[in-house]
Amino acid sequence: MSARVVAVCIGPGGIPKHPVDAARVTTSGLEGDRQRFRMHGGPKRAVCLFSTGDYAGLERDGVNASAPGSYGENVLIDGLDFAALRPGNRLRLGPEVVIELTDVREPCGTLKSVDRRFPNLMLGRSGFVCSVVQEGLLRSGDPVEVLAG
Repeated sequence: MSARVVAVCIGPGGIPKHPVDAARVTTSGLEGDRQRFRMHGGPKRAVCLFSTGDYAGLERDGVNASAPGSYGENVLIDGLDFAALRPGNRLRLGPEVVIELTDVREPCGTLKSVDRRFPNLMLGRSGFVCSVVQEGLLRSGDPVEVLAG
C-alpha cells in the first residue's frame, strides 16, 4: 500500500485542529495555523505529523477522538510505518512539499482535554514535529514518499 495524506489540518491555536482541502506549507508552518504556546511552533516544529495507525491504536485503548486534527496534528498520514522513521528522515508530501523530521513529538498536557490519561497514553505513538525544506501546496489525498539519504 502506498502512503498518502489523509488530512491537512489547521486551527486558531490549541486542539482540535480542523481539516481543510489544502494549505500552503511554509518554513513557518501551514498558512492559517496557529499554536497557543510559542514552544509548540517555530522552524524546527513547523509541521506536526501523525499516523492513522496511531489513531486506531488509541481508539482501541478507548480514546474517543477519531476526527482528523483531534490530536493537534497538521498532517495525518496513512500507509507509512512511523516506527521505521527517525529524526533526520525527509518526506515528500505531494508534488511540492519536502519536510525533515526534527524530533519525536512530545505529548503535552494540552492533550488531557482529549483523554485524562494523556499525555502518558500517547508515549511512543505521538508522531513527529518537522521542519520545512521545500515549501508548497499540500492537499488531502497527496502521496507521501520517504526520500533517500
